[in-house]
Amino acid sequence: MILLDQKALKDCIRDAVREELHLFITDVKKTADNPQKPQTAKLLTKKEMADELDISLVSLTEWMKQGRIPYRRMGKRIYFNKEDVMASMTNFNHNRGGK
Repeated sequence: MILLDQKALKDCIRDAVREELHLFITDVKKTADNPQKPQTAKLLTKKEMADELDISLVSLTEWMKQGRIPYRRMGKRIYFNKEDVMASMTNFNHNRGGK
């Protein structure tokens, strides 16, 4: 059994934390320096996507039925990739409706 005094324990903990931070920072730098590596986007639920677009769930469902926005079905649940939805919005005909 090894007994450590208070100073030795502090030094040991400090060194371990320093090493872990160094590894973490190195990994973050590698990720930031490699823009070709795709980052997985968080998928949004119907409610989250409707909130992002500032529309009702009914409107969102209609847009889905019309094929205006892409979505993914996983089991009974529906998810959206925000970047894909925003890209599809550029193809909307903004002059529909009104006068």
